[in-house]
Amino acid sequence: MTHLKLPYYVCLLSAAQYYGAGHQRPQAFSVVLAKNRAPIHCGMVRVEFVARKRVAEVPLQSFNTPRATLQVSSPEATALDLVGYADHAGGLNQVATVLSELAEKLEGEKLAEAAQTAPLPWAQRLGYLLDHLGFGTKTEALKAYVRKRARVSADLFPKAKRARARRNKDWRLYVNGKVEVEL
Repeated sequence: MTHLKLPYYVCLLSAAQYYGAGHQRPQAFSVVLAKNRAPIHCGMVRVEFVARKRVAEVPLQSFNTPRATLQVSSPEATALDLVGYADHAGGLNQVATVLSELAEKLEGEKLAEAAQTAPLPWAQRLGYLLDHLGFGTKTEALKAYVRKRARVSADLFPKAKRARARRNKDWRLYVNGKVEVEL
């Protein structure tokens, strides 16, 4: 990526592994770029690219590997990406499972800062999921951020119907499905 002069970072389940979350090895190595790019194979590894507009603003951490230094999304940015790109991570139930392991690494203030680089519905969903998983003490700053900015309620499951959905006032979110965590 340095050779191509492209800002990037390791994301989703690939990033979660660097923080000890994710009990299964991802089937593809996920990387965020500013523009879409077709997947590639590097030896036995399939590299999947995800497009995100504000790549350069996302908080990162460097990890040394035997071949290079990688830029990996911070635990807080990883949590937001997992919720935002749930389809790339096995669905919202799988995301909740990974979040239950990743939550110990999250810091409340950093979570609110990272949310500023992502769409607001991602923060709404993430806050709800963390509360649902029993990590409400880590969401106070994120809750204040959402309350200040959210004018409309988002859906927990973006593609599901809203019929019979209950509204969560704390997160301004329609809970239109049940989240099941695999333990």
